[in-house]
Amino acid sequence: MWGVADLPLHGGHVPPWLFDVMKRVARAVVKLVVLEYGPSHLLSRLANPLWFQAFNNAIGMDWDSSGSTTITTAVLREVLEQESLGVWAAGGKGSRSLEVPRDLGALADRGVISSGLASRLARVSRLTAKTDSALLQDGFSLYHHVVLFDERGNWTVVQQGMNVDEKLARRYHLTWERADPGDATVEPHSGVLCEKSTVPLNLSLRESLGSRRVILDVVREGAPRVIRHLRVVNAAIKGQRPLVGELPRPVDASLPYYRPVKLTRSLLKVLNEAYEVYPKSFPELLLETRVGPETLRALSLISELIYREPPPLRDVEVYSPFKYAYAMGGKDGVPYPVRRDIAERVVRELYEIVRAAELGEGDRLRAFKALSKLAPPDLVPF
Repeated sequence: MWGVADLPLHGGHVPPWLFDVMKRVARAVVKLVVLEYGPSHLLSRLANPLWFQAFNNAIGMDWDSSGSTTITTAVLREVLEQESLGVWAAGGKGSRSLEVPRDLGALADRGVISSGLASRLARVSRLTAKTDSALLQDGFSLYHHVVLFDERGNWTVVQQGMNVDEKLARRYHLTWERADPGDATVEPHSGVLCEKSTVPLNLSLRESLGSRRVILDVVREGAPRVIRHLRVVNAAIKGQRPLVGELPRPVDASLPYYRPVKLTRSLLKVLNEAYEVYPKSFPELLLETRVGPETLRALSLISELIYREPPPLRDVEVYSPFKYAYAMGGKDGVPYPVRRDIAERVVRELYEIVRAAELGEGDRLRAFKALSKLAPPDLVPF
């Protein structure tokens, strides 16, 4: 299930009273999901970009704001820290996105999770961040990264990038349910939200595995040979026909992927360091070397134009964002300001349902669940 919605950069802050309402509503919804289905099911729902967006609207955020990611995950993190639900969150916005290992280590020190699980999740965090910053090159730079997980090691990553020129955000949802076992970089996405569709270099798709094998082999050939390859690549991009055979597809100079590669000292240094590491797998290449987006683009061009193994240039499918309802209004007054009286009634009703569920009184919970039959099919969890 892919979902797409425009997430423009919005200014302003959430007033304290509204943030409190958001936490109270979020706490009730999250507890209901965990009580009825269990912790891993909450992770599955958060991996669904449309369910996440509806949840964001239900707590009072704007449907089309970049804050629908940052504020909603901040609310979730506070709720999960305060409740014993078997689900935890690590990371956040800006510099907080880099503190996932520290957050996981703190949980391990307190005995909440094992040190082995903390280590595995830290690896997942790094690989999923690399996936949307280096493997999927779509013009958006990551600035927000949160890992949500349970004690069994099931995980969902919600991260966001920004296209500074267009002042537009793109939210990425990645989950253990979609990723290849043992490799969080192979088709981990459960959805990407952004109205802007691109033609990206996408080395996260399963169809890129041939290119990834070529890239590993090329790295292990050493920097001098790679530089010779890149001179041929640059000539091909400028229109020079290959000496033997035809290219696997036309070179489209309008795509960012087909820019000539600058043969700089820094590129040579990165390639030399990667050769010394001699990575045995693609995750090792990402984690143990300084190979980044530009180096991977250069290596992908070699894979395509020299070895005839083209990487995918495919983005996500597009779904309409106009499916979300407002429970109480939106932070910025769209479609109307949040109604505090309605918000308090919603909170009271939700908490009464939670209390009844905890006491084993199922009538209200069954009625509440029946409402899901009225939801659009794409809001149903995977």
